[in-house]
Amino acid sequence: MNSSVLFVGLLVAVCVSVFWMHKREQRLKIQFQRQLKAERQNSQTHEQRLQAFLSALQASPNGVVILDSERRIEWCNQTAARLLGLDATRDIAQHIAHLVRMPQFLEYLSQEHFEYELRFDNKALQLHSYGLGRALLLVRDVTDVERAEQMRRDFVANVSHEIRTPLTVLSGFIETLQTLDLSAEEQKHYLQLMSTQSQRLGALVADLLTLSKLDAQAKPLLERVDIQSILGQCEREARTLAATLKRDITITFDIAPDTDRLGSASELQSAFSNLITNAVRYTPNGGTVHVQWRQDVLTVTDTGLGIAPEHLPRLTERFYRVDKSRIRELGETAGTGLGLAIVKHVAQRHGATLAIDSAIGVGSTFRLVFS
Repeated sequence: MNSSVLFVGLLVAVCVSVFWMHKREQRLKIQFQRQLKAERQNSQTHEQRLQAFLSALQASPNGVVILDSERRIEWCNQTAARLLGLDATRDIAQHIAHLVRMPQFLEYLSQEHFEYELRFDNKALQLHSYGLGRALLLVRDVTDVERAEQMRRDFVANVSHEIRTPLTVLSGFIETLQTLDLSAEEQKHYLQLMSTQSQRLGALVADLLTLSKLDAQAKPLLERVDIQSILGQCEREARTLAATLKRDITITFDIAPDTDRLGSASELQSAFSNLITNAVRYTPNGGTVHVQWRQDVLTVTDTGLGIAPEHLPRLTERFYRVDKSRIRELGETAGTGLGLAIVKHVAQRHGATLAIDSAIGVGSTFRLVFS
């Protein structure tokens, strides 16, 4: 009897123990599944963040290359691939020095510190170290920057030349007046020449200030502008210039009524005047200059010397000269070389476009089209 009771007791104890072990296993299993699920969610979250980060780098306008401690490529965006001639898939795990073989880059790569930016072939590169020997290589296209710097250098050189010429002439005349015993008539002649040079210098400074003002102001100060009044002033200037040049030129103006529009009166006056006086300057005796305003379009047509097609795209560059011999022929009545640059700026600020048609020996047509 006692043995039976003992056996039953042991059996019950074993069953209870197995039961609780099973329950514990179930709890552990549930906990493990929960932990596994949490790890998966964390992994998915990290993967999503990584992909979002890489997508942001992919959208960057600059090239990005991630390098390991041995300078092998771990990842690069399409911009870097395009700028450096890489394949974003095939070149993974390749050493960057085997793919970008420019001597200056290899020398740069061998350094320990990368405080400065390396430039070659219109590209700028810089390494940034991080982590345990890893590096981030940033690449950008500096073609526009190089072009802007070259334009700035050319601009400074041209300004220096344009200012130096009248100053040299003025200096020579002053020295002549100081050192030579001149007659009253000779003194008058030299003073007239000095006055002409000073006016030329003043016109250059005025045009430079106009361009500086246009560059500095984001938008023109809009007002109601009477185009007919502006073109009336331009007509008076054109006829005065023709008389100064002693040119027998037929100048006609055809202005439509109701010419009011929004704009900057001073800027439009400057643009219109530059187009019209240029036409007068480069039209020989017996030629014609016709100015028309119709439906927000200013058209200036002349029968001047004309411009070869290869010069047309560059006409609005500052100080660009089609033919220096023409400038010598015009002498002191030549423009500053900034007129069409001013016209271009004013057109852009007023939402207008400048179109130019010309043919050698036929003449030119300049058209300002306002939207």
